[in-house]
Amino acid sequence: MPKIKVALIGVGNCASSFIQGIQYYTASKDSKGLRHPTLAGFDPKDIQVVAAFDVDERKVGKDLSEAIFAQPNNAPKVCDLPKTGVKVAKGPLLDGVGDSTKLLIQISKAQDADVVKVLKASGAEIMINLLPSGARKATEWYAQQALAAGCALINATPNFLASDAVWAKKFADANLPLVGDDLVDQVGSTALHKTLLKLLSDNGVHINETYQLDVGGGTESVDTMERTRDTKRTIKTESVASALPYKTEVVAGSTDYVDFLQNKRDSYFWISGTYFCNIPLIIDLKFQTTDAPNAGSVLFDVLRAVKVALIKQEKGAIELVCAYGFKHPPKMLSLEVAEKAFKEFIA
Repeated sequence: MPKIKVALIGVGNCASSFIQGIQYYTASKDSKGLRHPTLAGFDPKDIQVVAAFDVDERKVGKDLSEAIFAQPNNAPKVCDLPKTGVKVAKGPLLDGVGDSTKLLIQISKAQDADVVKVLKASGAEIMINLLPSGARKATEWYAQQALAAGCALINATPNFLASDAVWAKKFADANLPLVGDDLVDQVGSTALHKTLLKLLSDNGVHINETYQLDVGGGTESVDTMERTRDTKRTIKTESVASALPYKTEVVAGSTDYVDFLQNKRDSYFWISGTYFCNIPLIIDLKFQTTDAPNAGSVLFDVLRAVKVALIKQEKGAIELVCAYGFKHPPKMLSLEVAEKAFKEFIA
């Protein structure tokens, strides 16, 4: 199969796990941990990162194999990487670093790269936006560079692109696919919460109130607390509420940053409802994951699906892929319907 040539915007923890995952599943016959080891004929070994951009002095100019382990990254190391031959280019700062994360990021003094020139020279066909959640201006700026370079775009952030009709039209006019917004986790708290609610509802339980609160470490949690807490709460709450066929009291969002958690995230669920003869039911749970690897499997799936979209010459927001892999798609579908539609799109 031809390589899927990818450019990464942001070389943080998610990029670290993504790149390590390519190496891990290429070197090993073990496919455990992947939802789809092969998708549309593409394996993880068919993914090739050909360009990357960041603003941190400890990453800019370094080979990707070194940059992904540079501070402040704290994603777990699962394998050694050979030199990739891809050096991290300096991107524009814009709003990529918030006030709270300025203490964690060392801004490079290198000259900004000509992003379009780098993308074209590398042969990149798909750009993955892994910028911090609050980097709205930077997200839109890179989206414009993707259009200029002829790259499809995967927006993993909660900054609205695919779910924004204006941006969807821009990519449609350029005959390029766009997917987003806000990548779901492989075993994320939102998906688990929705699954629990649907299971209970399908079994006749009426949900009266429910909440989901997340506490995490790492730079993304710092940025969320400062700049996108309300946005993330809106996205998560709408996504969780969609699991029920009726309206009820739902709250879901990030609540705080705890530095010693590092790249881990603790999620707390509380569900109150009634079942037979209006008897009360309470569920109170804690769930812990490591953030960065949680993006890997879904990102592999979405990336290969966008390659399929390129082959099929699909353009604009690819709604079926968005509904499968993102918390805030242009059109929200139930988990089961989204899964079935995604498989039909790939087929």
